[in-house]
Amino acid sequence: MNTRSVAAAIILLGTTAIASTAAANNLTRVATVPLEAEITGLFEHGPDLFFNVQHPKKDLGNKFSRATVGVISNVNWAATEQAVPTDEAGKSTVLSTLGDYQALLQEGDVGVIKSKGGKHLLASNDPDFNGFLPTGANQGYLFTNWENRPGGMSRALLTRGNDGNWSADKNRVTMLDFSAVNGTWVNCFGTMSPWNTPLSSEELYFDDTADWNNPEYKYIDDIKVLAAYLEGTYPNPYDYGYNVEITDPTGKAKPVKHFAMGRFSHENAVVMPDNKTVYMSDDGTGTVFYKFVADTAGDLSAGTLYAAKATQMDKAGAPSADTSLQISWIELAHGSDSEIAGWVRNYDGIGLDDYKAGETNYISDANVAAWAAGDAADNRVAFFESRRAAVIKGATGEFRKMEGVNINYAGAADGSVPYMYMAMSSIDKTMSDGKGDIDLAENKCGVVYEMKLDANFNISKMIPAVSGHGYNKENKPNACPIDSISNPDNVLVRADGSVVIGEDTGNHENNAIWIYKR
Repeated sequence: MNTRSVAAAIILLGTTAIASTAAANNLTRVATVPLEAEITGLFEHGPDLFFNVQHPKKDLGNKFSRATVGVISNVNWAATEQAVPTDEAGKSTVLSTLGDYQALLQEGDVGVIKSKGGKHLLASNDPDFNGFLPTGANQGYLFTNWENRPGGMSRALLTRGNDGNWSADKNRVTMLDFSAVNGTWVNCFGTMSPWNTPLSSEELYFDDTADWNNPEYKYIDDIKVLAAYLEGTYPNPYDYGYNVEITDPTGKAKPVKHFAMGRFSHENAVVMPDNKTVYMSDDGTGTVFYKFVADTAGDLSAGTLYAAKATQMDKAGAPSADTSLQISWIELAHGSDSEIAGWVRNYDGIGLDDYKAGETNYISDANVAAWAAGDAADNRVAFFESRRAAVIKGATGEFRKMEGVNINYAGAADGSVPYMYMAMSSIDKTMSDGKGDIDLAENKCGVVYEMKLDANFNISKMIPAVSGHGYNKENKPNACPIDSISNPDNVLVRADGSVVIGEDTGNHENNAIWIYKR
């Protein structure tokens, strides 16, 4: 078990034995972050690794009391294990055997969200996706998502010294203007497209659009903040929940919402080496795995949206660590951003005063059923209510906490790393409820799935590659044993086929970064 003692782990944590999936000698912890912080923004550039310390504990007594965007330069990828911190000093900082972590940008200096007219709304402590776009040998722009409602994205001009130290030009750190697309909602994980544009994902974490203008809705305060961003206009729900591409990223940085890629709780989207096929994860409970195939390589503005049908390859209640899911694809609809944008505007002007209990001002269940029966005038259901459309067409809407999905682009292109990986943060609830397509044994520590890409970049099976194990709520603050992953979130696939996994968990006292080697 790397350098840990099996006996010590059992005595300390009361764990169960590790499942055969991802034997411990294939998994190495290489970093921990401060208390209450999660790890986001994993992005490799040359010899360096960017990642963020998101929403740390506020009273740490050091610089990491603020959310941080940072980097480890000249990473030692052959690093030995980083021990779990045991003292308060270690629990309050970034520790890593990969190298020294350098803070580049911090909460308050960046991540300030303002209204369309420039009024201060909030200072975010939730940096998420990072994407670096070189503009020269030792210089480029770092794009960082800020995961709030309304959401944001920063662009910072960075320069790398010959010693590996990075510096940010404080006069070239700005927040992008999303007013042209009526703002964004919870800019979460993301990727850089093969043509070097940031793809920022809107994590619209609910799909009960009927309640969007319900004054008693549990999320109504979030929507009211979005209304404040719009400075008085009540937001149209069909403006939010999409992939947002930043075109002209080194210039005017214009955001484009890709309506044709569907509306749901986007965690991130990853483009395959054909520059047409895109896989998209959907965060939440009772969610769907999606694929989009663009009409034209390098252009995500039009194409066909598909949803996955899962078939469990073992009996009901089988352990998630050993059970694969067969995947087939159901076509939902073909569409273009320009056509769908016109349908969006049909729902403008609806506000709180228009709500009537038991009714909806938006797309109803009857509308969804009519579309599925072929009786609708158009395909707006597929693009505005993508989860409901997928399920009624027979796709699987049972995934739980579907987080990052990623490839190594060069390795997938030349066949040296023909795999895609997806983090499923927790196997429970709709994946373990005794019914439906998926009924696995509960695993609240989560699983990372491996999916082999065929010659056309299609996938047909999700195989558990790394599995958490031994959840015990009585073992707080480490309800998931410290010898393995807990609630995986970000994934980064390297050119050597190894997978870097970042945690978003309350089941490890200090969230960790792991390296998995096949």
